[in-house]
Amino acid sequence: MKSRRKSRELALQALYSKEITGETLTKIFCDIREANEEADEGVFTFMERLATTVSEKEKELDDIIIKQCKNWELDRVAILDKNILRLGIAEILYFEDIPPKVSIDEAIELAKTFSTEKSGIFINGILDP
Repeated sequence: MKSRRKSRELALQALYSKEITGETLTKIFCDIREANEEADEGVFTFMERLATTVSEKEKELDDIIIKQCKNWELDRVAILDKNILRLGIAEILYFEDIPPKVSIDEAIELAKTFSTEKSGIFINGILDP
């Protein structure tokens, strides 16, 4: 679904911004809404639900990533990749209406679009071992 893809992109933007700037998600959501006036309300609703879930469950999500990243420290994972992994895992665990395969595929697409050339393979390896 195209609007969910846009929501995921904006959620990734929000989480990245939060990590880099230290701003609150509430402030970041307002900025994103302002910058994306053309998007419909459903895009923002799913973005906020997804980013808020990731933020609230960050420690739990990071623990899962650490278990899957054999021989890698979490701080060695690029910020974008870490947030893409958090998004994918959060969807798998907390969004029962979304099939896990869709969440994995969407995370891989986010990595291919916004991160490095090899990030899609890395994300796939962690989410779909």
